[in-house]
Amino acid sequence: MYTRIITFMNNLKLRTKLFLSFGSVVLIPVLIVGVFLTSELRNMAMNNALKQITANVDRVKKRTSEMLNVPVDIVYRLSNDSRLEEAANHRYESVYDVVQAYWDYPDFRDFVRLYKEVSSIRLYIDNPTVLNNWEFLQADEAVTREPWYQLALAQKGLAFWSYIPDSRNGQYYLSLIRKVDFLKQRTTGVLVVNVNSDQLSSILKQETFETFIVDENDNIVASNRAGTLGKSLQDINLKPLSTLAGHGPADITIDGQSFKMLIDDWHPEGSLNSLRIISIFSVESIVSEPNRIISLATSVIISSLILAIILIYYFSRLLTGRMLHLSKHISKVASGNLEARLVIDGKDEIGQLARQFNHMVRNVNDLMSEVQESNQQKNAILLKQNEIKFKMMASQINPHFLFNALESIRMKAHTRGQTDIAQVVRLLGKMMRKNLEVGGGRITLQSELETVNCYLVIQKFRYNDRLAYELYVDPAANTLRIPPLIIQPLVENCVIHGLEDRMDGGMVRVDIRVEEGSLTVQVSDNGTGISPARLAELRQMLENNDDYETHSIGMRNIHLRLKLTYGPECGLILASQSGYGTQISFAIPLRSDSYV
Repeated sequence: MYTRIITFMNNLKLRTKLFLSFGSVVLIPVLIVGVFLTSELRNMAMNNALKQITANVDRVKKRTSEMLNVPVDIVYRLSNDSRLEEAANHRYESVYDVVQAYWDYPDFRDFVRLYKEVSSIRLYIDNPTVLNNWEFLQADEAVTREPWYQLALAQKGLAFWSYIPDSRNGQYYLSLIRKVDFLKQRTTGVLVVNVNSDQLSSILKQETFETFIVDENDNIVASNRAGTLGKSLQDINLKPLSTLAGHGPADITIDGQSFKMLIDDWHPEGSLNSLRIISIFSVESIVSEPNRIISLATSVIISSLILAIILIYYFSRLLTGRMLHLSKHISKVASGNLEARLVIDGKDEIGQLARQFNHMVRNVNDLMSEVQESNQQKNAILLKQNEIKFKMMASQINPHFLFNALESIRMKAHTRGQTDIAQVVRLLGKMMRKNLEVGGGRITLQSELETVNCYLVIQKFRYNDRLAYELYVDPAANTLRIPPLIIQPLVENCVIHGLEDRMDGGMVRVDIRVEEGSLTVQVSDNGTGISPARLAELRQMLENNDDYETHSIGMRNIHLRLKLTYGPECGLILASQSGYGTQISFAIPLRSDSYV
């Protein structure tokens, strides 16, 4: 993948690369920073709005709590008022007595007059002698069936909030309700204190965001949104929110628009149940100003990028024009015009390339002159060498005559019953033919081993029982192709230098294996061995570059051929110890290509 990208980039024009580099170095970072700052600006606006709405809800809760504490205090004061107990439970004999009693107990009216947080106070009592004056009311059957009335009777003197209609005008009020136990009279009543709805809503009207106070039945008891007071959450399409609890915030969608909402479940002091404060705001209204700033910044960035593109286009043309001028002169030189000269028009890198180009053309001219002169000399030398080779070939024995003579000797020996001599002559002719037919290519390992086997059989005939040999060849190696005559000379070296001086003879072993992607060849003998000084001298001789021709068929020849063919690490390795024999080995890779 990386190579494909590099190839693709190398195939692009310089002007295109400049634009891509500009995009990579400038455009992409600017876009990343722009997106990051845009996101951060929007998040900052949203966080500030959430902090503000949280502060608003806390402020509403605090002020509402202060307001609702007034009804709570009134209820608990009236619950322990003995005068209220007497006025509510006395059995009156006439209307005059009832009216007089009401005038003698002005506490309900006084509380409403003193506290603007309260709009009215009424007591429901089961006393047939009292008259309904909107303060003291008979608990008739319709009232006793109301859920709030039954809940009040079921509680043991605990107050709770409920959104209920007033019997006087039918309007709904947030009311604090509590059962009052008259212990002396052993009767009960239900006390209802209505909260001033206008006063409660005035608290919310000071808030920036839409804010509602909702009871447990999702009735809106106070709101700063016109037309929502007295309605339920379902009426204003907020019914799904009624199941949410906690302190938010939450993401909601109303009429296809995104909103943020904060819900605060609030348990007023001294109350059995709780209320909820809900505040919502439109996301669009919050991010509109950041969006305007972002649009302005985007316009500035786009204008800057367009200007930068124009500038980079101008400078790229200026740069590529000089490069194209240089390229045209290089093409002239490539076509053979070595007299081309480039006018130097600057001291920058392109000007330096122009100077180097002119210097290179002068050097090429000089080298061409030297090469022509050298070729003339080489042609003269080759002509003389060809004459010498022709004379040498004329003086050599015809190889076919030599093979025919060997074949005649073999047939004579065979007809006279001397099969061992016939076999040796046959192997000698086969070995000589292979050596004469050797070219510059490669042969199979099996073909090389045939030459080795011919040589060992001939030497076995010569030395009789003094020479023993073993050949171990990995079957996987037979078809591998190797340079010719790189094993037989090593075997010959072991026989001549290792065993010839031993009267009792010895063993020559050839071990060929395929291991870990390499062909390993090891030729060893148990002959006289080599002294450390001589071994060091041989190793130095292998690495010496002088006198190459005199060792053309020796170990040094093989060593150099291996290194030239497979690399400097693939030469011969010598190991020997006096009296214990010598080991010559090499390893070549199984790759199909050559080192050179």
